[in-house]
Amino acid sequence: MVPLHAFTYADYVALEGHSPVRHEFVAGEIYAKAGGTPEHAALAATVLRMIGNQLPAGCRTYTSDLRVRIEASNVTSYPDGAVICGKVVPATDDPLAATNPLVLVEVTSPSTEAYDRGLKCDQYKLLASLRHVVIVAHARRSVTVLSRAGEGWTEETLDDQGEVVLAGLGVRIELAAVYEDLA
Repeated sequence: MVPLHAFTYADYVALEGHSPVRHEFVAGEIYAKAGGTPEHAALAATVLRMIGNQLPAGCRTYTSDLRVRIEASNVTSYPDGAVICGKVVPATDDPLAATNPLVLVEVTSPSTEAYDRGLKCDQYKLLASLRHVVIVAHARRSVTVLSRAGEGWTEETLDDQGEVVLAGLGVRIELAAVYEDLA
């Protein structure tokens, strides 16, 4: 991602309102998001479907069209997927950005894997509502789940097989099923 210019958040919101390309906002800098591959889209859709089919009433999945605002660090992102239980709580400075996801999903790509697993996850963890970050690897059969545990976070990575559980939601993700139809 290459920064375009130093902007105010209002400038960013105006840009997003008419741009055919999505951007992320990181403390005054705007980064254009690259388009994904068919495999990337399939992985995100599969994980969201698996989660959505198991959610309790009152909870809903959202695709990468949902903008998520992290007001504590002045960052706004478009995760590959999200879960919100109850009503969406909009950002104070952006009525189209949610501030209360319970789960965020990221599918890595060659150009974003380090960022997705590093700085982006660190920013996501600042969201008080967030309980889980699900990171789906693009290049290998691997899913990592970061889960809030008190004041800290735990990390569980499964390679090839097994199941991850999103505690408190009753959601189980079978690793083999995530990658089942991909070559």
